[in-house]
Amino acid sequence: MSSNILEKTVIDVHHWTDSLFTLKLTRDPGFRFESGQFAMIGLMVDGRPLMRAYSMASAAYEDHLEFLSIKVPNGPLTSRLQHVKPGDTILVNKKTTGTLILDNLLPGKRLYLLATGTGLAPFLSIVKDPAVYERYDQVVLVHGVRRVSDLVYGDFIQYHLPENEFFGEEARHKLVYYPTVTREPYVHQGRITELAKSGKLFEDLGNPFINTAEDRVMICGNPNMMNELAEWLDGAGFKQGSNAGPGHYVIEKAFAEK
Repeated sequence: MSSNILEKTVIDVHHWTDSLFTLKLTRDPGFRFESGQFAMIGLMVDGRPLMRAYSMASAAYEDHLEFLSIKVPNGPLTSRLQHVKPGDTILVNKKTTGTLILDNLLPGKRLYLLATGTGLAPFLSIVKDPAVYERYDQVVLVHGVRRVSDLVYGDFIQYHLPENEFFGEEARHKLVYYPTVTREPYVHQGRITELAKSGKLFEDLGNPFINTAEDRVMICGNPNMMNELAEWLDGAGFKQGSNAGPGHYVIEKAFAEK
């Protein structure tokens, strides 16, 4: 096995729904990452490591690692991963990467974090990062899901973050949570792509229509949603950022299995 692969212990498993769960693992002191990045995690299967890309949902300074996963009935990894229990061993590759980092964006006034499903994970790390509140006047976290029960971490975002002893006050004033559901009645309804393109998202927030002068965007989740929003932003004059240089928006192309 590669010397980059660490064996970490499961501390806690939280099953949100029959299709979503969170894993908490021990963290190696040498495991470093920036808010928004991902690592390869997995299990030994038939004597070989089976690994997939997962964004860290934990903050870069926390002493544990946290990952949000879906359960795919026949998924090579998630069909096994969903059954792990505290005390079990998970493989974590200590090489971390990803485009959803603050330095890949040009300075701006507002930051929109647009996520569907488990694409929420990297943004959980980012909204726990004091640096995001130093850089932006407003941070809007939009989470699009099919059912209300899929709005995982909603209580944490709304009630726990504002109480954080280090940046709670900043979060109270700057962080806005906008959950939206497509298949059940809810306070906000509709796909993120439609809410953004129609302007309803910005109207609901009391913000001006998105523009390159003030707004920066991070996108993670369903590949179709990401492509559609990227095309729309390109058409509006937004430049895509990457690890090669900052832009007005970034998307994450690497995914845990869908």
